[in-house]
Amino acid sequence: MLEIALQKDQGIFQKEISEKQKISFKYLDQIIASLKAAKLITNVKGKKSGYILTRKAEEITLYDIYRAFEPDISIVDCLSESIHCPDENLCAPRDFWLGLNTQIIEYLTRYTLKDLVEKQLAYNSQTRNGLQQEEGG
Repeated sequence: MLEIALQKDQGIFQKEISEKQKISFKYLDQIIASLKAAKLITNVKGKKSGYILTRKAEEITLYDIYRAFEPDISIVDCLSESIHCPDENLCAPRDFWLGLNTQIIEYLTRYTLKDLVEKQLAYNSQTRNGLQQEEGG
């Protein structure tokens, strides 16, 4: 998602993503399929094909990206919707884990893909400045 967002609306080829993120093309196929199914990315038509975001980066939360791969966050099994515990309303540890689970979801919802893009651009700038200083010194 970061590589796609960094390209803005130009599109990026899967091969480029694979190389930049150092992940196998085959594994990236699975990632791309999940992101497309979640309607976070789409194919670009035209001269430079590849992938683009379906929404602006500031409209995509990190929780949206997480949900493309997992149905929800359940840091312990008893929080999963598929598990029913008869003691769930009388369980202090469950309440604790539910509170932590909620904080994780809120944290992921608070940050957007744009936040990651801005941070990555800052890192890229630091790296370029560091290389320029080494070459000049």
